Amino acid sequence: MNTDYKNMQAPHLIIIGGGFAGIELVKQLKNKPVKVTLLDKNNYHTFQPLLYQVASGGLGPDAIAYPLRKIISKLSNIAFRMAEVLTVDTNKKCVSTNIGEFNFDYLCIATGSQTNFFGNAELEKYSMQLKSITDALDLRSDILQEFEKALSESDTSNITRILNFVVVGGGPTGVETAGALAEMKKNVLPADYTELDASKMNVYLIESASRLLASMSEASSTGAAKFLNELGVQIKLNIAVVSYNGNTITLNNGETIETDTVIWSAGVKGKSIDGISIDALGKGNRYKVNAHNQIEGYKNIFAIGDIALMNGDEKYPNGHPMVAPVAVQQAQLFAKNLTHLISNKPLQSFHYFDKGSMATVGRHKAVFESFGIKMQGYIAWLGWMFLHLMLLVGYRNRLIVFINWMWNYISYQRAIRIITRPFVRK
Repeated sequence: MNTDYKNMQAPHLIIIGGGFAGIELVKQLKNKPVKVTLLDKNNYHTFQPLLYQVASGGLGPDAIAYPLRKIISKLSNIAFRMAEVLTVDTNKKCVSTNIGEFNFDYLCIATGSQTNFFGNAELEKYSMQLKSITDALDLRSDILQEFEKALSESDTSNITRILNFVVVGGGPTGVETAGALAEMKKNVLPADYTELDASKMNVYLIESASRLLASMSEASSTGAAKFLNELGVQIKLNIAVVSYNGNTITLNNGETIETDTVIWSAGVKGKSIDGISIDALGKGNRYKVNAHNQIEGYKNIFAIGDIALMNGDEKYPNGHPMVAPVAVQQAQLFAKNLTHLISNKPLQSFHYFDKGSMATVGRHKAVFESFGIKMQGYIAWLGWMFLHLMLLVGYRNRLIVFINWMWNYISYQRAIRIITRPFVRK
């Protein structure tokens, strides 16, 4: 244990969650007059925007994960504990975990989001999600196992079902995942599975709204759809999923698709914690917070990032988008406000500065919007790669990702096509 941390006499802040908000907050609180404990059930930070590349074999999990202790060890007033939070006692100011209890003066909840299946237990049971490294590795194994399974099948209808891949949700994750699968069809199947007819593989992208990438401009939505069509992705708009039993997905227009693999990216909700008043929960299972990120009904408990629902902003009447830039900016302001709170100074209000949005579809195919500038194609693709490299935590990770991307670009191959942990269907 760090001696400075152990002997430090200062208000104690507990941060729950080592995502974008959590790690930015600990960085901002370096050498500040506050004792900080970061709790997370994993000992690493996950760069979630590139999970789909792990799932499609373009990157290994170590390329997008960064040890939390490597960050914390350099910060003398901050400690990390690998722990799963069970509940919070707001009266006793105590957090209960699987390794014990932690008392706090201030609590910051930065637990992020989880997949929202909108109460459909069948979809939750049989479809796959992409919110963690475990999810990505499961999906990678499943995709490769489906290819292997198709080789041993002689029944044409079974081969069709096995090689049908359905992505539900037309946001950035869905668009990027569908594009990656289409590139696997184009490049991996012909190279590695020469006995299979690659044309039998189908990638479907289902979106209940009237266009893809609803958070971006119509021009970007149209561009993304055009790129996906060029890759052979079958896009179905204004259509919702009714059910999925593990073999057949049923749509609200009566259509059915036989498939073994459904990837659900159609919604997220906040990852709340037991012990916080349910009256503080708002739309999307997110905690209602004021302009200082204080949770409604509490003075010493805060929420930042995806879990925070900040109402009152005219530009974002339904709360801020659940994206990394919001989490980072809220963490930066909360670090300032915490020091102000400790020294009895006025708190500053949060105002989100939107730097833009982007999504990649495949090789030389991306859409990019920033400060009113809209780009599509090759330049947007380069911009997407550069920004994601810069946002990765750690120079080693940036180097690994860069080398993998260069190899993929030169060879047209997904480098990490190995089944290390076979996925067993439920």
